[in-house]
Amino acid sequence: MVPDFTNRNVLITGGSRGIGRACAKLFSQLGANVIITYKSNTDEAQHTLELLNSSQNHRMFQLDISRPDAIKSFFIDLFKVYNTLEVLVNNAGVYIEHKIKDVSYQEWQDAWNETIATNLTGVSNLCYFAAQKMVKQEYGKIINVSSRGAFRGEPDYPAYGASKAGLNAMSQSLAVALGSYNITVGIIAPGFVETDMATSLLQSESGEAIKKQSPLNRVATPDDIARAITMFASDGMEFMTGGIIDINGASYLRS
Repeated sequence: MVPDFTNRNVLITGGSRGIGRACAKLFSQLGANVIITYKSNTDEAQHTLELLNSSQNHRMFQLDISRPDAIKSFFIDLFKVYNTLEVLVNNAGVYIEHKIKDVSYQEWQDAWNETIATNLTGVSNLCYFAAQKMVKQEYGKIINVSSRGAFRGEPDYPAYGASKAGLNAMSQSLAVALGSYNITVGIIAPGFVETDMATSLLQSESGEAIKKQSPLNRVATPDDIARAITMFASDGMEFMTGGIIDINGASYLRS
C-alpha cells in the first residue's frame, strides 16, 4: 500500500537538510503540501523547496524552535496561509558535545540549556500549537524524531540523550491525551544517520567502528528514516500511536 497525502498539509521542522529534506521530498512525491522550517541556512532550505513537486503549495519559514515566542508567531503566520495541518514532523534538533570531565561549569550549563530548549521544550511547544488546530479538525498525525541515545546513553552528549528520553515520555503522554480526538503521536528512534550532524564523527577514525555496530555494516540513510515517518503518518496506522520504532540496523536491541 502506497500512502496518499494528496492535499494534506505537512509541517517538517529542520527541513533544509538531512532527514528533514528526505521527508520533504517523500511527502511531496506522495502528494502533500510541504512546509519546512529552518534555523539559519536559507540557501539549503530554498534548495529543498526546489527539489519538491512544483504543482503543490510548498512553503519555507525561518524558525528557531528554542524560542517560545518565535514558535507562537510562526503558527500565526502559518495559519494565515494554510487552513489545516494534517501532519507535524518534529525533526529539528541540536547535538552538542559536552564531556563532563572536560568542560567548564558554564559550558556544561550552556549545553544543557540549549539542548533542552530545542530538543524537548521546543518540540513540546510545536506540539501544543499543532494540537490546537488538530483538535478542532478532529484529525492529526504527530511524529517526533527521537534517538537510540535515549536508551543506550550518550556519554559525550548527555543532554542530548536526556532530551530524547524526555521526548519519548512526552510523546507517549500526548498520545494518550490526544487519542480521543483522532490525533496520533508516533516516535522514530534512529541510530546514526548520514546527516550533517553526524558527518564529522562518521568521517573520523571511529567512523568504521560505528558502521560495524550494525550487522549491515552501515548507518542509516535519511531516506531510511523518511520512509518510516511517512508510514507512521499514513491512514491505517492509528493503532501504533504512542509506539517507538527503532531504526538502528540492529546496532542496539532492547526488549
